[in-house]
Formats: sequence, C-alpha cells, structure tokens
Amino acid sequence: MKTIVRWVNDMTMVGESASGHAIVMDGPKEAGGNNLGIRPMEMLLLGMGGCTTIDVMSMLKKMREEVRDCRAEISAERADDHPKVFTKIHIHFVVEGVNLDEKKVGKAIGLSADKYCSASIMLGKTAAVTHDFEIHE
Repeated sequence: MKTIVRWVNDMTMVGESASGHAIVMDGPKEAGGNNLGIRPMEMLLLGMGGCTTIDVMSMLKKMREEVRDCRAEISAERADDHPKVFTKIHIHFVVEGVNLDEKKVGKAIGLSADKYCSASIMLGKTAAVTHDFEIHE
C-alpha cells in the first residue's frame, strides 16, 4: 500500500491514495491552518470506523441478518503531552434492521474488534479500545 501527502500551503495538505482518491487535510486556524479539511488524527479515527464497520456489515450479511443501517459513533481521548496518542477509544454501534439477532450483532462486533479490524487492533496498542451496541427495528 502506498499513499502520497502533498503540502499545499500553511497547514493544508492533500492526501492521495493508491486507489485514486484524494482528501484535504488541514489544521485549525489557531495552529496556523485554514480549517479547510479534516484533521489528520480525525482521519485515523475515521479509518478505524470504516474498517470495523466493513467487517461488521460483511459478517452480518454472511449471517443473513437484514441490516438497513449501521453506524459507528466513535469517541476518543488523547494524551495531554506529546506524543498526543489516543489513550481511550470507544465505538458505539447503532445497527438498524428487521428482526436482528442480538447475539449475532455482538459476535460480529467482537470478531471485528478482536480478530479482523487491523486498524482498531493497531490503535489498541496505545489506547484502550472498547465497544458496545444498540439495535433498532
């Protein structure tokens, strides 16, 4: 896997993926940025959320669960001192569907957290990663 991050100006950068997609990253005005894009540390959380949601949806589909919507609401805390790594990350899944089996949803989330989601497992090396879920019909 290879990516490129190009500096534009001030604290603004454009990240380009090997798959041909791009995203603007920037810092807040108080740090010399222009607030034109997502913060790089936010991007880490979004990547983790995308990784685990793909896992969960893939497994629930294989389990033949009828999911209409799934979202991962992620909250995180960072260290006060440099390096300001994530110290706590909590993922709250909200899964909507028809007659969803609570055990299957829990199993899919647990397998993602413990075995499949490389992003959350990697971030779990510095942060306590927890998760829970709720189901809506």
